[in-house]
Amino acid sequence: MNRARTESPEFLRMSLAAAMTLGFAPGAFYRGACLHCVNLLLTYASGCAAKCAYCGLSGSRKPAPEQDSFIRVPWPTISLNDIVAAIAKRKGQVARICISMLTNSRAARDTEIVCRRLREALPDIPVSLLISPTVAHREDLVAFREAGADKIGVAVDLATPELFDRYRGSGVGGPHKWDVYWECLAQALEIFGSGNAGSHFIVGMGETEHEMCDAMQRVSGMGGKTHLFSFFPEHASALEDRRSPPVAQYRRIQMARYLIDEGMAHVSNFAFAASGKITDFGIDQRLLERITESGEPFRTSGCTGRDGEVACNRPYANSRPGPRIRNYPFPPDASDIVRIQLQMGLASP
Repeated sequence: MNRARTESPEFLRMSLAAAMTLGFAPGAFYRGACLHCVNLLLTYASGCAAKCAYCGLSGSRKPAPEQDSFIRVPWPTISLNDIVAAIAKRKGQVARICISMLTNSRAARDTEIVCRRLREALPDIPVSLLISPTVAHREDLVAFREAGADKIGVAVDLATPELFDRYRGSGVGGPHKWDVYWECLAQALEIFGSGNAGSHFIVGMGETEHEMCDAMQRVSGMGGKTHLFSFFPEHASALEDRRSPPVAQYRRIQMARYLIDEGMAHVSNFAFAASGKITDFGIDQRLLERITESGEPFRTSGCTGRDGEVACNRPYANSRPGPRIRNYPFPPDASDIVRIQLQMGLASP
């Protein structure tokens, strides 16, 4: 295809999982996981103006991101017309659509156009937007709501202003600013309503567990939800040699997120070691064990469908398929629970 003619809003990139779900790519999901949210990404020949150190779309990444993968897999470019037709054939399986912006001067307007088109063609399927606050402003949020979006994601990603600036701002010559992201999240919650906006955070970027818990509690206190990721190195990014965080650390943060988002605990009641490691969640031990046995804290956290269940379950987005799954895209089974208990130190080998 002529790349100059395959840009948004008429064309979008699509995650490999979405392409498999909609019949644009062959493949099968490990353990029968099903994707319920079609993840779409705006696309431009000029790429993304941001330079986030961990991102496969970074403008500083080589080779050019539009010619390579993102989140370690291909993201094929598909026409919006073909996407609409494919989703229409699978309405019973698709519970949500998510449009992700790039940091590009055209992105806000194109996001509004794509959102409106999807909502008009597929009125029964809700649409989320993962936005770039650097190029999306308050008036854009209002336009997004009027175009039919019902939920907004703001990928703060880093738990502290110092880490944010190091990996997204001046440390990499990037345009993003910590305060702008938090202000945008506040505006999104005001415009879309409590519970209809939230933030992404990545565990394993050098923050302490205490710092991550404080960031998640801040989101909750604003009325938002947290969508949690475990760092996984992206090929050809500035952090391609960085290791993922220990699984025990990620499990503790998953539990903390669940307790905070569900209103079952507050970070002020947690106990932390001098290193910042969580040593107590501030709830009864038997209750903690029951919550662990439910498996719910360790499932993918994301936007829900109309049934209230998580639709954006992103199978294997931050770990490879296999027994070391970090975010479960389905309910963990009995053997998964035992593994999780061992990882959290709640059971003996």
